[in-house]
Amino acid sequence: MKRSKKIISLIVIFFLIIAIVIIGRAMIGNHFKKKFSKRPPPGVMVTEVIKKEFSKKIETFGTAVSKKSKTFKIKKNDLFGELKLKDFVEKGDILIELESGNILAPFSGVLGYTGLTEDILVSNNIIIITLDDNSTIYSDIKIPENFSASIKKGLPVEVRISSYKDKVFQGEVDFVSSRINADTRSLLSRIKVENKNLELISGSLLEVSVKFDLRNSLSVPDTSVMVEGDKSYVYKVNNKNIVNKAEVTTGLRSNKNIEIISGLDEGNIIVAEGLKKVRPQGKIKPISK
Repeated sequence: MKRSKKIISLIVIFFLIIAIVIIGRAMIGNHFKKKFSKRPPPGVMVTEVIKKEFSKKIETFGTAVSKKSKTFKIKKNDLFGELKLKDFVEKGDILIELESGNILAPFSGVLGYTGLTEDILVSNNIIIITLDDNSTIYSDIKIPENFSASIKKGLPVEVRISSYKDKVFQGEVDFVSSRINADTRSLLSRIKVENKNLELISGSLLEVSVKFDLRNSLSVPDTSVMVEGDKSYVYKVNNKNIVNKAEVTTGLRSNKNIEIISGLDEGNIIVAEGLKKVRPQGKIKPISK
């Protein structure tokens, strides 16, 4: 009898321990659930959907040519004193003082010289002086035949050179030939670039981008677009700071922005960065970009 009571007591104690463990785990789980459910929503960069200019581009190269150029060949023994050239002269300034008469600048520009020549082609030592009006730079470029219907006078142009890596010079198409070159299958065109600070130098290699099919379209940062298979998505943020996944149709990409053809409206707020911190139907703390 005593033995059976002992067994019953052990069984009761065993089940009590199990019950205590279960209740304890439940209480601890509820505690942590409440604790973590009170976590503040993550701070996420957001931005407004706005309109920006997008365009297609024709990429090519050209050589910088001055608006005006003139070369002066001077006999060394005709110089009146030591040769000293100014960096820049105005129209009418004295370029060079000579025994035979001074040379005046026919136009404003930058002065330079190519050096002394002493060879069989010239009987005397000759100094070659150059005067370049670089206030406007021109360049002849070749446009591939398949773009001939798109190229027109007045189209905007962006120009870059290796010596100014981060600077873009603005210009326009100044002339378009009326014929396709049968040998090169290209259309000769001329661009012009205003060069008020004289940063572009005649003879420089120009990287030219001719912009065409210009349009103002909805734009979002390229960091805001998710690509899943053949579809693209962004996270839209509503007035309660809840995010929802929205499918969009994208177009051109330009300067870290992507053109949105459909799926968004101007003024929508979307997640700009930090997509990994966001979940559909989740709440966020918006941080304006």
